[in-house]
Order: sequence, then C-alpha cells, then structure tokens
Amino acid sequence: MDWGIAHMRYIRSRAGGGQWDMLRENVPEAWTIAYDKMRFHIRPTGFKHMGLFPEQAVNWRWMQEKIRTRVAALKTPVRVLNLFAYTGGATVACLQAGANVTHIDAAKGMNQWARDNAVLSGLGESPHRVLTDDVLKFVYREGRRGNRYDAVVMDPPVFGRGPDGEMWKLEEKLFELVSACVGLLSDAPLFLLVNAYTAGFSPAVYGNVLSAALAQRKLSAPEGPPHNGVHVGEVGLLAKSGSILPCGMYARAVWP
Repeated sequence: MDWGIAHMRYIRSRAGGGQWDMLRENVPEAWTIAYDKMRFHIRPTGFKHMGLFPEQAVNWRWMQEKIRTRVAALKTPVRVLNLFAYTGGATVACLQAGANVTHIDAAKGMNQWARDNAVLSGLGESPHRVLTDDVLKFVYREGRRGNRYDAVVMDPPVFGRGPDGEMWKLEEKLFELVSACVGLLSDAPLFLLVNAYTAGFSPAVYGNVLSAALAQRKLSAPEGPPHNGVHVGEVGLLAKSGSILPCGMYARAVWP
C-alpha cells in the first residue's frame, strides 16, 4: 500500500467505534467498484468497514469454480446457504456461477446493500432470497422443515446481536452452528466453508471444529488430506512490497 496517495484514514476511538479522517478533498460519499463481472457499492462506515472484504476474492473464485463444475456435470442448480452474509460478496459470486442462493444476515441495512449489489451486477432476477434473521435460529428452523443445501458458506463475527437482540459469541456458538449446518447438507454436498477473522483462534481450531462436526454427523469430506478432508489456511492481500497482509482464516470441507 502506498500511503502517500491515500484518500482516507480510519481513526479508532478508545471509547469504541471510530471515524474516517479525510486526507484529500472531494472524496465521494459512495462509489462503485468492479471485480471480474461483479459490481459492488462501496462507502465508508462508522464501524470501519467499506462494504466489502477484498481478500475474500480468493474464496469467491474457488466457490465459483466448484459451482460451475457441478452445474456443468449434473445440469442441476446448486443450492447455496450464505450465513452472516453482510453485503453479499459471496452471494453475488455464487449467483454469477449459476447457484440458487439463500442469503441470511441479522442487519436489514446490510441486506438491502446486498440486494443493491445483486442488481448492480445484473443478477437482480437470479434465483435468490435475502432474509433478515438470527442465523442460528434460521438454521434450526431449516433443519425442522427438512430443507437442504448443497453448499454452506459462513462468515461469523466474534460478537454480535440478532434482529431481536439475540446474543452471539463466537467461542460459545461456533461448534453448535457448524454442526447444525452440517445437518443441512444435501445427499450430494459440494462444500462447507467457514471464514474467520478473530485472532483468538488459529486456522487449526476452525479445522478441528469442522472435522468434529462432520464426525459427529458421521459425514466425511473425501477430497484432500486426512482429518475428514478438511482444508485450512489463511487469506490475505498482496501489498505493493510483495508482502502478504494477513486478513483472515478459513476451514473448508470439499466434496467432488
């Protein structure tokens, strides 16, 4: 990153939250960026985020490849469940690859942003639904209804609240959530991807959680190395210097 040409800088407050310091004049309130054939609205928010996590592009490409290969082979749509789906980066990527997506987030504003991104990318009429709900409650209801998905992707926060004030703490709920999502997989699953940003856990912890959830449900992922075929790793951004800026972790189970 060349900080000499930066337009904005986020200043964190000791009391929580923060604000953007404008380093140049005439910075727009919002703008649109393009990645591949996808389009996204971007704007600075009071909680630092800009409406997109660009390091997730590697996961978008990976999911798109898996979805397109499955659709081409079986000529049937892939049902994807996107949890803690934010402004819909993964939703748009999966829609573009030909999936049918159910997008869940507890924040109405983020969900409207996701709808806008789908329309902006020319996918407004693609098969998807965007729902405002508590993620864990929704997953349990889907299980009782007998609804199943070929792929699940989640991006759980360290801490959060549902639309009715439900408390979410990652360290207390992660295994419960992952286990419940394993139960939603179809008879021919494609992948289950867990993204994470907390520095309190290592990638191995997320891999162990996913492996244990698969074992509990007597389900294994045949692709890849041992430990039930669960892959773990880090995602990051390539700096101008050539260094990788670590931005998060993932664990994923993959089926052919």
